[in-house]
Amino acid sequence: MNIYTVSLFGHRSLLNPLSAEEHLEREVYKILKSHSYVNFLIGRTGEFDLMAALTVRRVMKSYRRFNCSLILVLPYENKSVEQNRNNFLNLYDEIEICPQSADSYYKSAFQIRNQNMIDRSNLVLCCIEHESGGAYQAVLYAGRQQCGIINLAEKQMQT
Repeated sequence: MNIYTVSLFGHRSLLNPLSAEEHLEREVYKILKSHSYVNFLIGRTGEFDLMAALTVRRVMKSYRRFNCSLILVLPYENKSVEQNRNNFLNLYDEIEICPQSADSYYKSAFQIRNQNMIDRSNLVLCCIEHESGGAYQAVLYAGRQQCGIINLAEKQMQT
């Protein structure tokens, strides 16, 4: 089976979350229509991550849920996730700990996790509204790796 992998990145807070959600929904539909199986990789750090997870899950349910999965990728063990694993598994199909970042210094763990996600991906779907922060750094890395990038913030400016 040929698996198409998409990583999702965005800032902790968004200027226009409703517009980002609308554009994300359209892109997820397009991706699901054009690939036989899709893995969506996502973190859980801020407003974008939660909005994106809920949007991907909603599209998965309404389109064709069995040809895709939503995977929460954490940089290291997290007590709140472990204590609430069943609740998290209501939203995510899997919870993964990135082995490359699990034993690293916590401040660098997110960057290492993000790079690992990108290295596994065919496409990065992001909402980058300003040139700073971890999501911005992740997208710069994706560009250097020649990974496909769709920035939802650019689509917001076009409409």
